[in-house]
Amino acid sequence: MSSDVDAGDLARYAAYERLKIDWAAPRVLRVTISGPGKLNAVDTVGHRELAGIWRDVDADDRVRAVVVRGEGTAFCAGGDLAMIEEMMTDHAVRTRILREARDIVMNIIDCGKPVVSAIQGPAVGAGLAVALLADISVAGRTAKLLDGHTRIGVAAGDHAAIIWPLLCGMAKAKYYLLLNDVLTGEEAERIGLVSLSVADDEVHERALEIAGRLADGAAEAVRFTKHALNNWLRMAGPAFDASLALEFLGFTGADVREGVAAVREKRPAQFG
Repeated sequence: MSSDVDAGDLARYAAYERLKIDWAAPRVLRVTISGPGKLNAVDTVGHRELAGIWRDVDADDRVRAVVVRGEGTAFCAGGDLAMIEEMMTDHAVRTRILREARDIVMNIIDCGKPVVSAIQGPAVGAGLAVALLADISVAGRTAKLLDGHTRIGVAAGDHAAIIWPLLCGMAKAKYYLLLNDVLTGEEAERIGLVSLSVADDEVHERALEIAGRLADGAAEAVRFTKHALNNWLRMAGPAFDASLALEFLGFTGADVREGVAAVREKRPAQFG
């Protein structure tokens, strides 16, 4: 690793608690989602950090590419139940999380640095949003991708409306978002939801190799190409905002209470 990316260069990231930040290679920043013992599910702190990290990355001139992954054998199991229960009962919390959910999506879209996701194990909810909004997504063949929203009784807001139909088409998007079937990484590649599917033990290495190639490329050309392509996503902004509002409306209803209770009790939900 070159001397221009020593530990001192990470000072701007020192305040992050749920994200571990290091240099994976010269000019390649690695963001690791960390939630030991809970498949890297994010609490209120982690959710806020997933929204804010992309602004810091964008402002860091030393970064030419980013790899995002989960700690251990999982990517991220979405928002933890304690955070969801806070959203159900506290309007101020619900409003704050809604704003952060929008920022997670739009800040990745607007970040000028290319992002590569390394997807192992489960990737759910907010974690799946980060995984799929990355510019290049590398999934293990047995990784488990799940939107998760209708399963707990709320609309598939989050990233779903803005990216799924563009990646895999409306028919597949509706099938997986309405029914909440789990996708393996192999199936996700087959339908176009992820860029690549590789052997589980090769995910991080392949993501790093791709990020290294991006870091060595013409930074301005890469940045402007990403910006131009992401105008397709910006055009879907109104659909995204509507889906997010409908999702968060659902957190005030009866279905989500039953959905969360079913998850806690490890039983099928009985929606009215």
